[in-house]
Amino acid sequence: MNNVTPDWLPKFIDVYQQLGVDNVDDIADIYHSNVIFEDPLHRVEGLPLLLDYFQGLYTNLSSCSFVITNYFSGDEQASIYWRMTFTHSKLNGGKPVSVEGHSHLKGLDGKVVYHRDYLDVGAMLYEHIPVLGRAVKFMKKRASQ
Repeated sequence: MNNVTPDWLPKFIDVYQQLGVDNVDDIADIYHSNVIFEDPLHRVEGLPLLLDYFQGLYTNLSSCSFVITNYFSGDEQASIYWRMTFTHSKLNGGKPVSVEGHSHLKGLDGKVVYHRDYLDVGAMLYEHIPVLGRAVKFMKKRASQ
């Protein structure tokens, strides 16, 4: 990629760094109506379904925040690196969980039309579920030996 920052990227970063359980609908300002959003658990097509997906995710969270730690951009795409910290009453004993990941973004008409997240779902979710968490941590430890 070259060093050209797409016009939509600063606003995208700003919205995500301010995103929380009380302002999930703000994502409508940064995504194209035909957006495709993928993460390790879901694929969603279209802005209305993406809004529904995010509202469902945030419904059970006490808090959620993103810190963008780095990005690379060129033409109409970017890779951003982030840390998400969230609190869910049924995960990690209700204590905050932090997960690092990155996203590949593509823009169209001044908004994000493609967003794919890459992250460790075990670190985000499975490791913090009683019983299952112990099994996942055991498997990770065994795999690293």
